[in-house]
Amino acid sequence: MLWSSTRIHGQSKIFALVLGVVFAMHLILQSASETYRDSTKFPEWVDQVSDTYQDLYFSSPSSQCHVLSPKSTTNTTLSQTEDPKFSSPQSPPPRKANATLIMLARNKEIYQAISSVKHMEDRFNRALPSPYPWIFLNEEPFTEEFKERIRDVVSGEVEFGLIPKEHWFQPEDIDEKRAYRGRWELIMKGIIYADSVSYRNMCRFNSGFFYRHELLQKYKWYWRVEPNVKFFCDLDYDPFLFMEDNKKEYGFTITMEEFEPTIRSLWPTVKQFMADHPEYIAPDNAMKFISHNNGDTYNLCHFWSNFEIASLDFYRSEAYTSYFKTLDETGNFYYERWGDAPVHSIAASLFLNKSQIHFFSDVGYRHEPFQHCPQGVENERGKCSCDPDDNYDYTGASCLSRWEDVFR
Repeated sequence: MLWSSTRIHGQSKIFALVLGVVFAMHLILQSASETYRDSTKFPEWVDQVSDTYQDLYFSSPSSQCHVLSPKSTTNTTLSQTEDPKFSSPQSPPPRKANATLIMLARNKEIYQAISSVKHMEDRFNRALPSPYPWIFLNEEPFTEEFKERIRDVVSGEVEFGLIPKEHWFQPEDIDEKRAYRGRWELIMKGIIYADSVSYRNMCRFNSGFFYRHELLQKYKWYWRVEPNVKFFCDLDYDPFLFMEDNKKEYGFTITMEEFEPTIRSLWPTVKQFMADHPEYIAPDNAMKFISHNNGDTYNLCHFWSNFEIASLDFYRSEAYTSYFKTLDETGNFYYERWGDAPVHSIAASLFLNKSQIHFFSDVGYRHEPFQHCPQGVENERGKCSCDPDDNYDYTGASCLSRWEDVFR
């Protein structure tokens, strides 16, 4: 076996030597004789294959990658920018505000909450490249059913938070006998939620504590959404970025008058606060919206706060912090029935310049029993499903005309 292998190897060497001599003679004759060269010329495709062979195996190293196409013998060159190894970083993600959607809800309101979320998601949030997160707050732990059903309908992240007891329940220093008398007086006058302590808890929480919740600390903007509300129009822009880009701080859709018996002592308290802290009053404020007589009396106008798009930094400010502390110390969230709508509205009208407050006329919105429906071109552009004639803007106790007067 060893002999046979050695013999084959020797024969191969002789064959290679003979082949080399023949090829050398062929090259010499090609150079010396034109007749020989023409008679032994290879077809053109052989030259192409030869060139390709040389390119693939004998070209000098470079920063380019040479690829032989299976359907062609021509070279295709990938530049560094086309080669995945040298691809540039992906384009930055679409701009997004540091914002959240927030809802205060109870477990028993699960279907009303789902309905509101669906409206918001279908009309705005779901269409975004990066949807805004949701925060749900409750004074008792959410059930697993509530959380799972909400997770099924939101398009972005969602968090569920428990409200601290000290931020929700009636403080211990409230005189319950006096508070009971106050509730009874409002019952006799037929005022809505007159007898509800829970409603008063909610108003106080929304006035001075919601923005202090730990889940909101990482955000700058919020959009308040309540159970069982409707959004009628598609939004083709980001309201948060609109607020940010245009230096707005507070946005609304519906205005109205408050029930005077619920806030009898609110304006006297505010007037004293203004006298004690003139440094907090904005130079170009919206006093004209909340008072017909330059602050002597309150005209009861407020922004309906179940819809708000606003800056959390506004509430975190020294002015608002001091303002709420003064109001809370009176106990009149319980002795009367101070609502978060007039509390927010008075603060925004006094501490912000009027240019920092925005009417979202193109946002179709309903909170029973009132709604704002965009008019004309805004209704068409938003593909709104509301009837333009069913619109609270200039009817009943609406204060929208008062708001427009601020800019006249």
